[in-house]
Amino acid sequence: VFFQYFGTKYSGVMETSNDQSMVGVQNYLEKAAQNLKPVVPIKFHISSRTDTGVHALCNSAHLDIQRAPGKPAFSEKQLVYSLNYHLKPEPIRILNAYRVTNSFHARFSALSRTYIYRLLVGCSHYSEIPVFERDLCWAPVGGYLNVPAMQDAAQFLLGTHDFSTFRSLNSETPLQSPVRTILQADIRPSSGFLSQHYEHRGLEFWELKFRGRSFLYRQVRRMVGALVAVGQGKLTPHHIKELLEIKDSRAFPSNAMAPPSGLFLKSVEY
Repeated sequence: VFFQYFGTKYSGVMETSNDQSMVGVQNYLEKAAQNLKPVVPIKFHISSRTDTGVHALCNSAHLDIQRAPGKPAFSEKQLVYSLNYHLKPEPIRILNAYRVTNSFHARFSALSRTYIYRLLVGCSHYSEIPVFERDLCWAPVGGYLNVPAMQDAAQFLLGTHDFSTFRSLNSETPLQSPVRTILQADIRPSSGFLSQHYEHRGLEFWELKFRGRSFLYRQVRRMVGALVAVGQGKLTPHHIKELLEIKDSRAFPSNAMAPPSGLFLKSVEY
């Protein structure tokens, strides 16, 4: 299944234990799936982890459904409608469902993942962010960004590198290789929600797009934060190359990580 969610109120996509104040998207997906009355509880195996406050235009998961003997298998359409019916109050939607072979795995069969990060330029104070854009972009303080310098800096991230400096440490760090391949790193003008109705405000939206097979913990938010620091003149494009070469997460500039609100998992490619 492919699904999307507005991530602000969730602790991320992965399930959490019930005693936590914020709950994972997976908890709601599996709760909705229990209403299909399966013989065995349905487990969602999710392709791409997203953090607290991060959104997904399209994430994916695989699941097995065992119905009572004599009951026909769900059609793809039935499954989408039924799950969405039980997800109703939540900002989570199943987009499509496809029958796949037993060897398919949502996480390990993925060829690449694409993330976009939305920046808003032209606000001198956070109170100037349009109310419709709240939690859906990052407006770095100070207004103006030197986008051509950011575009130059982004080129250093392309290709295969040890991204140790660009990952936050977590429990999986010792088990994971820091080497990743970035296939695409673009920065392009973008549109804001209903922004044609407030053109007089002179706000600019930019979209940073990253595509790779997989990403390290908080890698995209750190890459965005470093590129914004280049745009603000705090770093030069060449500093990005130097940060890669240092290969040490402690060398990352303090407070430079982009907030989760502007980050969207755009797609998972198979």
